[in-house]
Amino acid sequence: MKKMENPPAAEQRPHSYERHGYTISDPYHWLKDQSYPKVDDKDVLDYLKEENKWFEQNMAGQNALTETLFKEMKARIKEDESSVPQKDGDWIYWTAFDEGAQYKKWYRKSASGGEDILILDENELAKDEEYFRLGALTISKDGSLMAYSTDTNGSERYTVRFRCLDESINLPDEVCGASGKWGDVSIEGTIGNIVFSANGKNLLYGLVNDNWRVDQIFMHRLGTKQTDDVLIYKEPEIGFSAGIGLTQSEKFIAIATGDNETSEVRLVPTDNPTADQLLVSPRKKGREYSVEEHDGTLYILTNDDHVNFRLATAPLDNPGEWTTLLAGSDEFYLTDMTAFKDFYVTEGRENGLDQIDIWSYDSSIKDRIKFPEASYNAGLDDNPEYDVTKLRLSYESMVTPDTVYDFTVADGILETLKVQEIPSGYDADEYTTERLTIKARDGAMVPVSLVYKKGTKLDGSAPLHLYAYGAYGYAVPPSFSTTRLSLVDRGFIYAIAHIRGGDDLGRNWYLQGKLMERTNTFNDFVDVAKGLVDKGYTAKGRISASGGSAGGSLMGAIVNSDPDLWGAIVAHVPFVDILNTMQDESLPLTPGEWPEWGNPITDKAAFEYIRSYSPYDQVSTQDYPPMLITGGLNDPRVTYWEPAKWAARLRATKTDDNILLLKTNMGAGHGGKSGRWNRIEETAEEFAFILWQMGVTDSGE
Repeated sequence: MKKMENPPAAEQRPHSYERHGYTISDPYHWLKDQSYPKVDDKDVLDYLKEENKWFEQNMAGQNALTETLFKEMKARIKEDESSVPQKDGDWIYWTAFDEGAQYKKWYRKSASGGEDILILDENELAKDEEYFRLGALTISKDGSLMAYSTDTNGSERYTVRFRCLDESINLPDEVCGASGKWGDVSIEGTIGNIVFSANGKNLLYGLVNDNWRVDQIFMHRLGTKQTDDVLIYKEPEIGFSAGIGLTQSEKFIAIATGDNETSEVRLVPTDNPTADQLLVSPRKKGREYSVEEHDGTLYILTNDDHVNFRLATAPLDNPGEWTTLLAGSDEFYLTDMTAFKDFYVTEGRENGLDQIDIWSYDSSIKDRIKFPEASYNAGLDDNPEYDVTKLRLSYESMVTPDTVYDFTVADGILETLKVQEIPSGYDADEYTTERLTIKARDGAMVPVSLVYKKGTKLDGSAPLHLYAYGAYGYAVPPSFSTTRLSLVDRGFIYAIAHIRGGDDLGRNWYLQGKLMERTNTFNDFVDVAKGLVDKGYTAKGRISASGGSAGGSLMGAIVNSDPDLWGAIVAHVPFVDILNTMQDESLPLTPGEWPEWGNPITDKAAFEYIRSYSPYDQVSTQDYPPMLITGGLNDPRVTYWEPAKWAARLRATKTDDNILLLKTNMGAGHGGKSGRWNRIEETAEEFAFILWQMGVTDSGE
């Protein structure tokens, strides 16, 4: 391969538009292939390939480090890892990896005993594919039929197929072949859950439209063609997307639809999916709710009278008559509710920490599950059955590996079933974790979770890696990571900033980081970095940072506002062309995103505000830190041209000689490469870039 002397320089082609009295110039508009989602423009592909060549050429000198990191990360993973078996009806199910395998195998055996039965081998399905991801997998109530969905290019348009698991099942061979074999019938263009009717003869699914939104729910009758499928629900609003699920009792299929601030739920009996649908309550802008059912009573989790949600009940025959069961609280953020046969469970956060509470149905008994550490991540795990006496829980912290418990409801005994094994060795006593708060510029106290190796000097000399997301109400948990150890063992302090835009401290924490308060998210991150410098954890220029998707927006904003704070930046599939994307209604997610970001088409104030922080639009003539940017050609969430345009504008505008690399996965989507080793390899690549640019050469041993 001929060596490139200079980085690619994307051609600037005149393009501009006017809105709200502004003229916006976009010289890299051409990088959006006009035939998208098909990408076949030679100029576009040639540019992306040149950038990939530049990436490979510059990272070649770090190949040995990348390989070292990959081997470290791989050595921390149990190659023949398996899940804790769980009973569901007459069967016990689990997954397992073979040594060296990229993908899982799915098993079951009779709950009354018997041999292990392999029901799905992802490796076999993926063997001829550059990319593979299993989406949904479900099994009929009688255990005789399996349906599963797969994506083989990263576009997140899944294909559903079937397999008969019982030789006595009476279905045509083209559906699932002879007993235990694969059939030829497929359902194309799905995403999300798939649900069998009670008798196992029908499958409900959501169909993706041309703009990658689920606006239709169909019912497929086994033995018929997809063209004969029955339309169950059609969503009329362009910004709403629909999905399906089962209540815990499995009496009802829930058809839920909504955008980022409003929701609406319909229920239909599992034993009669074409029956009249029960609309629980018509949509009201800004009101969200979800529904469970127990013995003819609906349980509704809603934010209608308190920002942190309340739990209400309603009779099935009058589903809109909501009576408060658990009132909303300023201190407790209620995030979930599951209705089991003899009790119900609520999940939420208090002071930013996960809480799991068990209630009797008369609400006279409450049992809060106690966990041993001051900062942790905990929640209900896999609990498929309705009539249970034990709850399966998951738990971890920044120093405690993933742990699976069974909690016996009657006596409160917490039984450890499995602790994540780290074959190369791990001693939690060698590490320290802290949770502290740092004051943002407007007075908000932002929580920060830290982990570092004992003995790390807290005199400002240590490198620090700062991570955050900051959007859609997603709280980044203080969880365990084996890959993270490759930085921490080399002297890094690893920090998670629980910034506004996530709901770490309750729903208001999220609301204070969206729409016309979006910049709080960026300011919080910068202020946390500066606060950590002031407290002696690190120094200016000794901070690396990373974020992906909306977290990539964060990376784009902070390098524009405070470029000298950072020693290295990694932005994965970054949502950086915000102003243009939020004006393009043809893009997959745009209409549904307006409640999160604002609608710059109709709202001049939203236009001006987004323009003031949109990373692509705010690139300026200044020095920028070393940066690694990634994208996915088939990504339907953050389209490939966003990172490409951003990289092109940065190259043409910045005044420094710091390295800027753009890597586009040409056969993958939003999540990068598939397969557990491929994903680790990409993380090793990212960490190699960070260590290289931060000048950290310690082996970590």
